[in-house]
Amino acid sequence: MTTVVPGVVEVAVIRRVGRAWRVLTLERAQGTRSPGAWEVIHGHIEKGETPVQAALREVREETGLVPERVYSIGVNPFFLPKADAVQLAVAFAAVVTGERFRLSAEHVRGRWAAFGTARTYLAWPRTHELLRQIAWMLRTGDAGVTEDVLLVARPRGR
Repeated sequence: MTTVVPGVVEVAVIRRVGRAWRVLTLERAQGTRSPGAWEVIHGHIEKGETPVQAALREVREETGLVPERVYSIGVNPFFLPKADAVQLAVAFAAVVTGERFRLSAEHVRGRWAAFGTARTYLAWPRTHELLRQIAWMLRTGDAGVTEDVLLVARPRGR
């Protein structure tokens, strides 16, 4: 029987530059899943972790960054044929202030890009939609009247 599993997180690390947003894009290293693909942060939810905890851990592990705020964006289902499972990727936007980051062994390059530019080379189609949703939701700098629902973490205590 096919199961449904909330097993991974997808996190767009973003920062404000003037009135526009930039997203951190990462190129996968050889010897990893999808080598050469450009993407945002993806990672497994570990046993005992909530999706928010997994998102914060993955951002820290893959970039060394600690977001000042994290927003819930949605859930993206996808099929894993080898496991005969529909898995759910819980999607987030993690807002940071600085532009400096470090790469983990999973990636060979990283760069900040305007959302429209990033959509021209990001490998996963659902990430394109994720960026459109983030741009609309945070068009005023925060989530406006939905801030109380969509803001899920303030790791820096602000």
